Amino acid sequence: MAKTAIFLADGFEEIEALTVVDLLRRAGIEIITASIMGRKEVTGSHNITVLADALIDDIDFDGTDMLILPGGMPGTTNLGECEPLKEKIKDFDAKEKMLAAICAAPTVYGKMGILSGKKACCYPGCEVDLKGADVQTTEVTKDGHFITSRGMGTAIPFGLAIIAHFQGQDVADKMAEKIVYKS
Repeated sequence: MAKTAIFLADGFEEIEALTVVDLLRRAGIEIITASIMGRKEVTGSHNITVLADALIDDIDFDGTDMLILPGGMPGTTNLGECEPLKEKIKDFDAKEKMLAAICAAPTVYGKMGILSGKKACCYPGCEVDLKGADVQTTEVTKDGHFITSRGMGTAIPFGLAIIAHFQGQDVADKMAEKIVYKS
């Protein structure tokens, strides 16, 4: 079974994070919510506080297949300033292990220079920080070991793209039907 981790920082976009968590758990894909804040309680950009499953230091990165970053402000800024997370992202990129991000969060990868030459999308207005990327305006863009998406309104297709990556498009299509997405 695939194992993923989504990283939460104060100011994260709740819909982008929790929609992905919900969809992956429904699909039977393990997803751990990991706080980078030094505490399990993390407050989103709209004052919704959630209890993360673990702290970043508790994650078994060797046994993890994908790292996921939700957007939101200042959540994205906080993720981009987290050195332990950035080190793990660099490691995943070097090994070509899956990296996913939505909304403003693809800029974390862009600022690190790891999207250079890759197709990627992000929240409108953040494109300048996708350094070297071939910027797309699709709901979800997959290129190599990256999956990126544009924002809160694309959280469901983003989650479904992650499901499709691990379990195939047929499974993702069945999940879309099950949740009455674009029926």
